[in-house]
Amino acid sequence: MLMSSTVSEQTSPRTDGVVGYLALGILFGIVLTKSEVISWFRIQEMFRFQAFHMYGVIGGAVGVASVAVALIKTFNVKTIRGDQIEISPKSMDQIHRYWIGGIVFGLGWALAGACPGPLFALIGSGVPVMAVAVVSAVAGTWTYGALRPRLPH
Repeated sequence: MLMSSTVSEQTSPRTDGVVGYLALGILFGIVLTKSEVISWFRIQEMFRFQAFHMYGVIGGAVGVASVAVALIKTFNVKTIRGDQIEISPKSMDQIHRYWIGGIVFGLGWALAGACPGPLFALIGSGVPVMAVAVVSAVAGTWTYGALRPRLPH
């Protein structure tokens, strides 16, 4: 009996931190909802240059991320498991890739009325039509993964 429980523990899939990740995801969804960044009207205001709200949120996120990356590099921060965090430098040799990716991302955001981050928060807040956007995003990601070896990188 003891041996069978040991074997089943070894063959079961790892679920380290799943509850923590789920809790962080729920908290992230609440923050997105309360800050109104999932609001189609806020996104429309941004694309029409009618309000500063979304630009302020995005600019604040860029600022926080910049400070966080600088602190990670300065203090040689490690992961919870003690692994080294490596941030690889970006090469600007093929800058057209960033322009194309940004345009595709922006078009998808404008057409769907949401960027990928809040899609699940929108579904959870009662906008089930966003499930179409989630399925489309997953299909696009899968397609890119399948075609990636054949694409000119």
